[in-house]
Amino acid sequence: MSIKNIIFDFGGVLIDWNPRYLYEKVFQEKAEMDFFLKNICNQEWNVKQDAGRLLSEATVELQKQYPKYKTEIQRYYDDWLLMLGGEISENVKLIKPLKLKYKLFGLTNWSAETFPIALNRYSFFRDLDGMVVSGNEKMIKPDKSIYELLLKRYHLQANESLFIDDNFENIVAARELGFQTIHFREGSVLEEQFRLMNLL
Repeated sequence: MSIKNIIFDFGGVLIDWNPRYLYEKVFQEKAEMDFFLKNICNQEWNVKQDAGRLLSEATVELQKQYPKYKTEIQRYYDDWLLMLGGEISENVKLIKPLKLKYKLFGLTNWSAETFPIALNRYSFFRDLDGMVVSGNEKMIKPDKSIYELLLKRYHLQANESLFIDDNFENIVAARELGFQTIHFREGSVLEEQFRLMNLL
């Protein structure tokens, strides 16, 4: 089945986002920063906000649990903008040429409260034909319901759609629903993968 639609994850594929960009400025010792990001403001905590939990609720809950790090926890969302490293330019540059041949969409795990900051900051979002943001929908990848929502909302067929994500669990879920996929890994060149698939 030929590809008609290309669906991008955002963080790690089109946008460089990393809490370390902020916390390298907050902590003097790398070991303490690593401990904080692994055990306190970690991915398991952050993903609950991607699923729709309020940032204020998440912050207060964690501050009560770890009062020693109250200030550092507060900064996670107060200074969230400093975690944005910018566009992943070698991938973003592919959007305009791809748009000439395909419908382009986004499917992202992202807090409904922080996503508008990125939406206003990066112009490439305006070239997409639609997007589904987990925080708005109260569901997250790899839950198959969010992929099904994308298909239904934009009248897409999974087997006509190519999904690109840096998280392998999300890729597995997409494959099981019939999507064609690219697992974008550090060091891989997305443009080369598109050319191998005769998409560019």
